[in-house]
Amino acid sequence: MTASTEIRDVYFFCTCLVDLFVPEAGLDAVTLLEKSGVRVHFPEAQTCCGQPAYTSGQPEEARGVARQQLGLFPQPWPIVLPSGSCAGMMRHHYPTLFAGTADQARAEAVANRVWELSEFLVDVLGVQLADQGAPTRVALHTSCSARRETNALRTTRALLGQLEQVTLEIQDHESECCGFGGMFSVRHPEISGGIVRDKVAAIRACGAETLITGDCGCMLNITGHAAKTGSAIPGKHLASFLLERSLGLSSDKGDAK
Repeated sequence: MTASTEIRDVYFFCTCLVDLFVPEAGLDAVTLLEKSGVRVHFPEAQTCCGQPAYTSGQPEEARGVARQQLGLFPQPWPIVLPSGSCAGMMRHHYPTLFAGTADQARAEAVANRVWELSEFLVDVLGVQLADQGAPTRVALHTSCSARRETNALRTTRALLGQLEQVTLEIQDHESECCGFGGMFSVRHPEISGGIVRDKVAAIRACGAETLITGDCGCMLNITGHAAKTGSAIPGKHLASFLLERSLGLSSDKGDAK
């Protein structure tokens, strides 16, 4: 694994979902960054980006949560996130959320330094991967927020395309939502269930062995439904998959079933 960059230090914001449910994805993302030649700084006081409250129409509550993150990044280093939805929240919605408040300048300064992991690896570090794994077929799911707000589909495909033994199978519903949508799945469970049912069927039909995604919420939703309906689909966060392939590992660490 090689990279060409003058960036030497980054902050890592792991997101609350990764921290609580898929911590190995965060650890693998940190390892990827370190192997690409950067020092990773992890602010211990980080919590949630505020997205759940924001998308639920609770701006005051969202500001209260988000404000706690604004002071965590005093150095002018990039802020890297292993989640397109959280990266989109901090990059695109913090300036709106704090517009006209005393924290507007701080929010804009943070927003301007936020990167989703795959776009940082491709567009900033210029990472080149050497595939050490056996031939495999994968399906890709890119969250709605990651597609719209970070263009992660382009950069995730670029990274997978560097892996000579990996075949990307294009699922019929690749561009469609998985049905999770944070609070959407709680407020509209029947609609959410129908959407994820179609997504799982498309992934099964394309012949992929593993689902790859850069958003753990989507991954847990898709693999959870697949397991519940009797035909599990292994899922990996992009960071875990790239790390395993570049190191030639074949363990099941990071699988969500």
